[in-house]
Amino acid sequence: MPKFLPALFLLIAMSLSGCGYNTLQSTDETIKSSWSEVVNQYQRRADLIPNLVNTVKGFAAQEKEILLGVTNARARVGSIQATPELVNDPEAFAKFQAAQGELSSALSRLLVVSENYPQLKSDANFRDLQAQLEGTENRIAVARNRYIKAVQDYNITVRSFPTNLMAMAFGYKTKPNFTVENEAVIAKPPTVDFGGAPAPTVAPESAQ
Repeated sequence: MPKFLPALFLLIAMSLSGCGYNTLQSTDETIKSSWSEVVNQYQRRADLIPNLVNTVKGFAAQEKEILLGVTNARARVGSIQATPELVNDPEAFAKFQAAQGELSSALSRLLVVSENYPQLKSDANFRDLQAQLEGTENRIAVARNRYIKAVQDYNITVRSFPTNLMAMAFGYKTKPNFTVENEAVIAKPPTVDFGGAPAPTVAPESAQ
């Protein structure tokens, strides 16, 4: 091996590090791990829904439209493969975000309707499922916030000089993120009209 090769390798390594290559690697890995946690918490919520729907059906079977809405929204969420590659595709990411938002709205309507059924509200199984759902929504909010921060850090690195040159050289591009507009829509509680009677109020859903 020529004597100059070790020095050349060292020079290349130092150049890559100084131009932000390692930062691109670390921020990209942070996004992957953050995304995994977002998907994990969304899946936890999806797993709770069948039991929740069946419990509500036992006390309020006549609320077919609401129950069907939750079931269909869950099915649409399940039809989207939340792979690591999805975070690199703005269109696929938007569809995933919209499907989760639709499910959030459907669940909000279901919980509002439950206020009209005292026996359902007093059922121990329903209360347990509602508590689990609320806890999951909180975990979703935390996971999403971490993902948002990870993407922001990564995108800043990709766009900033001189790391943008390294990003272009190695094919790193900015990634889509959860949008402020989407957060505002999801956080808005649904309006429910029970034949002119005042609709029960629920706290805005902050987990989406």
